Amino acid sequence: MKSRIYLDHAATTPVSSAARAAVAEALCLVGNPSSVHGGGRAANALLEAARDGVARFAGVAASQVIFTSGGTEAIALAANGARLGPERLRYLVGATEHSAVLQARDDAAAVPVDACGVIDLDSLAAALANGPALVAVQAANNETGVIQPLADVAALVRSAGGLLLVDAVQAAGKMPLPDADFTAISAHKLGGPPGIGVLIVRDPESLIARQRGGGQERGHRGGTPNLPGIAGFAAAVAENHDWAAVAARRTALEARLKAAGAIIHGEGAPRLPGISSIGLAGVAAATQVMMLDLEGFMVSAGAACSSGKVKSSHVLTAMGLGAAAAEAIRVSLSPATTDGDIDAFAAAWLAMAARLGRRVGA
Repeated sequence: MKSRIYLDHAATTPVSSAARAAVAEALCLVGNPSSVHGGGRAANALLEAARDGVARFAGVAASQVIFTSGGTEAIALAANGARLGPERLRYLVGATEHSAVLQARDDAAAVPVDACGVIDLDSLAAALANGPALVAVQAANNETGVIQPLADVAALVRSAGGLLLVDAVQAAGKMPLPDADFTAISAHKLGGPPGIGVLIVRDPESLIARQRGGGQERGHRGGTPNLPGIAGFAAAVAENHDWAAVAARRTALEARLKAAGAIIHGEGAPRLPGISSIGLAGVAAATQVMMLDLEGFMVSAGAACSSGKVKSSHVLTAMGLGAAAAEAIRVSLSPATTDGDIDAFAAAWLAMAARLGRRVGA
């Protein structure tokens, strides 16, 4: 049986041993954090200790941390609950945003990006000339790893009197978190368990609850907290990782594949260390994913958030790639990825390209 090499960490990454232990310990605790008896007080103490840990990781006050079921809910909460006054703000989004951002509201207006996937600041400024808006721009793209110029975006948004929502699901733990009004993070991208995330809110008074009932999370999100998930989240973000080594492996891999005809999408812009969007001209992404899977390599075709469907990437389409938007795979590494993993994948990709008659170099 072929060995299996996991190179889809941008979809989800394995739960760390520390997070698993924290989840198991929390599962043994009997008590609802809202109960006033001893078990409830113990559960609440664990909840608030975990909140403090996530707040330290994010560099914010604990009162600014709202636990949610994940990044998608955190984004939806901000997109639909952000307020500066009685009227809901217009909703401007980058054209390459995750579907969780694009579909959070029916009135989303897309701001174009350049050929590398970086948001067009002039177009954003023009859109903001019409008045304040809630602007959603991700810290870094989930398919290409391209990092957005959030300081420039924030300056434009604030000069127009608006609010900034940042999807930091892919970026958290790999680069500093942004100075934003709302920031969404998900534990399962960081070595924590799935089903738990946070929305960091600069001013809790600027947010109206969308899920009511019970008054949990200081009234911002009703429902019994997922205490095991929260404990695992806090344990995961307390760990440190060497992302410089990941970046070096990604660079070495891309150099080998480019020499054989691969196209690296977004390479002209700053990128996260572990994500690579690799195009093979004339070969559908679905074909590449299946061929590599048969050889024991788990990669994806763009985001893994469409119920298992493989279709043309809206991210690459927004970058103006045309038919090539359906010919790219995403390879995503973690600190656990080894040089041997990279060597094995490179050999498999080169063999695949040769079998398909697409190899053009050594």
